[in-house]
Amino acid sequence: MLRLYCLLFLLLNQALAVLSVDTYSRKDFPPDFIFGAATSAYQVEGAAHEDGRSSSIWDTFSHGGGEVAVDEYHKYKEDVHLMAETGLEAYRFSISWSRLIPNGRGPVNPKGLQYYNNLIDELISHGIQAHVLLYNYDHPQSLEDEYGGWLSRNIVRDFTAYADVCFREFGDRVSSWSTINEPNIFAVGGYDQGVVPPGRCSYPFGFGNCSIGNSSTEPYLAAHNMLLAHASAVRLYKNRYQSKQNGVIGITLYAFWLLPLTNSTEDETAAQRARDFFLGWFLNPLVFGDYPEIMKKNAGSRLPVLTNQDSKLVKGAFDFIGMIHYTTVYIKDNSKTLKLENRDVQADMALTIWFTQDEDDPFGIFPVEYPARPWGLQGLLEYFKEAYGNPPVYIHENGQVSRRNSSLEDTSRVEYLHAYIGSLLDSIRNGSNTRGYFVWSFLDVFELLDGSGSSYGLYFVDLKDPTLKRLPKKSAHWYSHFLKGGRVSPDGTIELEKTFDDSSSGTLVSIG
Repeated sequence: MLRLYCLLFLLLNQALAVLSVDTYSRKDFPPDFIFGAATSAYQVEGAAHEDGRSSSIWDTFSHGGGEVAVDEYHKYKEDVHLMAETGLEAYRFSISWSRLIPNGRGPVNPKGLQYYNNLIDELISHGIQAHVLLYNYDHPQSLEDEYGGWLSRNIVRDFTAYADVCFREFGDRVSSWSTINEPNIFAVGGYDQGVVPPGRCSYPFGFGNCSIGNSSTEPYLAAHNMLLAHASAVRLYKNRYQSKQNGVIGITLYAFWLLPLTNSTEDETAAQRARDFFLGWFLNPLVFGDYPEIMKKNAGSRLPVLTNQDSKLVKGAFDFIGMIHYTTVYIKDNSKTLKLENRDVQADMALTIWFTQDEDDPFGIFPVEYPARPWGLQGLLEYFKEAYGNPPVYIHENGQVSRRNSSLEDTSRVEYLHAYIGSLLDSIRNGSNTRGYFVWSFLDVFELLDGSGSSYGLYFVDLKDPTLKRLPKKSAHWYSHFLKGGRVSPDGTIELEKTFDDSSSGTLVSIG
C-alpha cells in the first residue's frame, strides 16, 4: 500500500508539472488571499545593544554579527513606506524576546514595547497587515545560561508568559500570530548538527565545532518542549484573547517536498519516513495527538512521550500551519544506520538527502542557489491536503538565494517567483486551503548561515553606504506590478504603465 501511495504522488507531480500556470495576475487569486514579504528581528533590526535589549543565543552564536543588520530599528518608517509603495498587503516580522523582556521573564522593557507598537501602528496606517512571529532562534541568553533554554521544561512557562505580553500589548492590531519558526530545523540544526544557535552537538555527529551537547537525545527533547510551549501559547490565546482580537495563530514548519531518488521500494519507504520525521514530527501531534509511529520505533526511549494530558494540550492547537518552502529534495534509503548503537536524528531517519538526481553530484549547486522545482510546492500542498485533512496554510517563506552584491537585474529570482506563485495558483484551484504567501525576504538581511554572504531580498541594501540605502531589484519591480493587478508572464517580463523611480531613495513610484 505504501509503495502504491508513493507511486501516486510521483505520478501526481508529473501531472502537476504539465498544469503549471503561464500568465496570471493577483486577480486570479481569491480576494481574501494575502500576499506579503517577510523578515525577522535579528536579521533586520540591528541596535543590538540599544534601549535595553539583552543578548540572545543568536548574538552569542554569531559573535554579534547582527549588531547592525540593516538597521530597521531606526529605519522602520522608511521601510514601511517602501512596503506600501511596493504594494505589500502584509508584512511578516518577528519580535525579539530579548528586546521586549530582556531577562527572559519579569519586567517589560518600555523601549522595546514602544518600538513594536510604533512598527505595528506604522504598518496599519499604511494599510498593511501585521503578521507576527514570536520566536526565531533567539531566546535571551540568560535563559540558556540559567536552565539550558529549550532543554528544560521551564521554558514552556517562560515562553507562555512572553507570548501573553505580546498578545496583550499588540494583539488588537495583529492579524496573525506564529509561535515558533521552523522548529523541525531548529531542533536538528541547533541540537544535533550544531550549525545554528545554540550550536550544540556531540561527536561523531554534527558539523559545528561543538563543545557541549548530546546529538542523540537533545534534538528530541528540545523539539518536545517547543511543541508544548507552542500549544500552551495557543491555548492561552484562544482562551483569553482570540474572541476579542479576532486573529489567528499557528506554527511554521520548514517543508522540503521529499521524493524518492529511485522507484525502488527502499527509497519510496525512505521518502515517506523522511516526511514523517521532517513534517510529522510536529504535524502528527498537532493533528492526531501523537508522534509518528516510525519515529517512536526508531528513536525509542530517546523520544519523549506525549502523555494523555500533553496530547490533549497539543492536539488541535493551531488555526493554520505555516510553511517555509524553497525546493524539492530526493531521498535515498540508508537503513544501515539503524544498526549503529549510538544514533542521532539523521541516523534514526536512515536516509540521505540529495539535492539533485545526479549520482555523481548529489548536492548540485546548493546552497548557492535552490533548484527551482515549482511542481514540488504542488506535491507538498497536495500531501498536506491528503495526509492532514487540508488545514489552512500560509506560505511564510519562499524565494531564491543569490550571492550578495550580485546585480540588481535578478532575472533568475523573478523567474523563480513567477514559477512558484503560478504553482501555488494551480494548487489552490486544485483545492488546497492555502491562505497567504510571503516572499523571503523583503530586504537583503543578515542571514543565519552566512551573514551577509548571500541574499534573498527584493531590495538590495548597500552595506558600504552609511545610510544603508535600499535599492529595488528587478524582482521588486515584478512583485509590485503583480501585487497591483498587473499580469505577469513566464519569462518575467512585465509592461509597466509608469516607470519605476531610480532615485537615490530607492522607493517605487505607484503604478497602475
